[in-house]
Amino acid sequence: MALVLAVAGPAQAEKGFGGTDGQPAPGTGADVNGDTVSVTAGGVVFDHSKNGSGNSTGTLTSSTNWSPPPCWYAPKYTPEQLQKYLEPIWEAESTGYQWDAEQREKYNAKDPEKGFNKDKTGKGYWWGSYVDESYPPGWDSCEADYFWVDVGDPPPPGIENAITPEILAELAYAEIRVPGTEVTLAPANATKVNLPTWSWLDAAEFKPVSVTASVPVLELEATATAVPVSLQIEPGTADAVTYPASGVCEIDNGRIGEPYAKGKADRTPPCGVKYLRSSGDGTFPLQATLTWEITWTGTGVPGGELPDGTFGATQNVVVQEIQAINR
Repeated sequence: MALVLAVAGPAQAEKGFGGTDGQPAPGTGADVNGDTVSVTAGGVVFDHSKNGSGNSTGTLTSSTNWSPPPCWYAPKYTPEQLQKYLEPIWEAESTGYQWDAEQREKYNAKDPEKGFNKDKTGKGYWWGSYVDESYPPGWDSCEADYFWVDVGDPPPPGIENAITPEILAELAYAEIRVPGTEVTLAPANATKVNLPTWSWLDAAEFKPVSVTASVPVLELEATATAVPVSLQIEPGTADAVTYPASGVCEIDNGRIGEPYAKGKADRTPPCGVKYLRSSGDGTFPLQATLTWEITWTGTGVPGGELPDGTFGATQNVVVQEIQAINR
């Protein structure tokens, strides 16, 4: 599915996200069938095999104002594909004779052997723009017309957001899904006023996840990896204290928090909360937010760090008064 950028030029901005594993994203994958031209060359392929899974998974929110690129440039057409795409537009004369004539000259369309760089078939691609399918601000900022790049050569100077391992890592970041953050509480069901409540996360679920994004025709790829590092507990009322006092439970030996067990009643939980008043007939909305550290590696480069991401969930906690019996 493509979004045509008005009639001032032939460039299309193709959707770039959401491809199934091993397949180009929507709008970027399909062969040329008859007169129908679809993009094949530069579709970004995502490998989600090491991503988070399950009904409660969600998308990370960057801890800063950072966001992945809204559009980028990558290989789009072979010479034959570009010809099959552009010639019907010119023949329809929907873009005006003068513009059509300029375009025919630009692509040397009248030369049956060298037009559209057909003499370079297999040695390069026509590059064009792709966009994030959610159409964030700036999605239409990649306005350059199709340009030719020989295999192994960099894009022309002045082209911003030409696909690189770092851009692929940023696109992979946007595809990361992490488990929901509902914490296990003890006592379960209902806790008591002034009684420390232990909280923890299932260590089996909270482990590193990663997504790999690649452009196969360029033999270019990058992997973004998310690792859980800390849990923020917000009790849902000012009448409570957290353990530790900051409310931030750091990861320790691969786990966050510690499961409650018999014999620990007199201990202070390493991660938890103590409510100082009851919730009455209602509940307190406890918010648990997990912070994930993001790193990336890519083809031919050492990689680095991307902004941390967070994902949280709210769960309702019943807090009851401890009942005393006088005899």
